[in-house]
Amino acid sequence: MKVSRKEALQKRHRRIRRTVSGTAERPRLSVYRSNNHIVAQLIDDVAQHTLAAASTREPAIKQSLGSTANCEASTKVGEAIAERAKAVGITRVVFDRGGNLYHGRIKALADAARAAGLEF
Repeated sequence: MKVSRKEALQKRHRRIRRTVSGTAERPRLSVYRSNNHIVAQLIDDVAQHTLAAASTREPAIKQSLGSTANCEASTKVGEAIAERAKAVGITRVVFDRGGNLYHGRIKALADAARAAGLEF
């Protein structure tokens, strides 16, 4: 039986989530990538609470971009999530790539977040 791309992504994400968990001191930086947008959230899994979020759907980020589905957009979201994390007092996170390969838009977001001051 052939596994669809979506099922394979979900299977990888479940496998990653078995070992990756966020706390209040070191939350999980969760990344969701669709065909058109990218979303990053800082999640405290113990309290089941989102501490900060950034997305290409936000008007402030969307207006400064030509396309929301490229590495440039991911870089903007990475910088925004790092800035919001600092505002909440967070410098260290655990990276959760959401089952996606660490390449392209996911890598661009991670590199931008690291450059803006997040440690992971």
